[in-house]
Amino acid sequence: MFLPKYPDSPTPPAHTPTPADPAPVRRAAPQISISTGAVAAVLVGGVVLTALLAAVAVSAISVAIAAVVLRSMLRDQHRR
Repeated sequence: MFLPKYPDSPTPPAHTPTPADPAPVRRAAPQISISTGAVAAVLVGGVVLTALLAAVAVSAISVAIAAVVLRSMLRDQHRR
């Protein structure tokens, strides 16, 4: 009673839709050649910039520590 009834032979779909517009043609990307010298220059530049950034950060921390020490020394001198 509650079982579905299937047809004896399945019928294929009546109509398969065809696309209205054909797929756009993809163009090949242009070949980009990068020389070894350019790669080396970028790597060296990155290393140099990273080293400079690290030097600036270390200098800033050193100046901050020196300022805190000097401030505490001057504050102790004003109390006496």
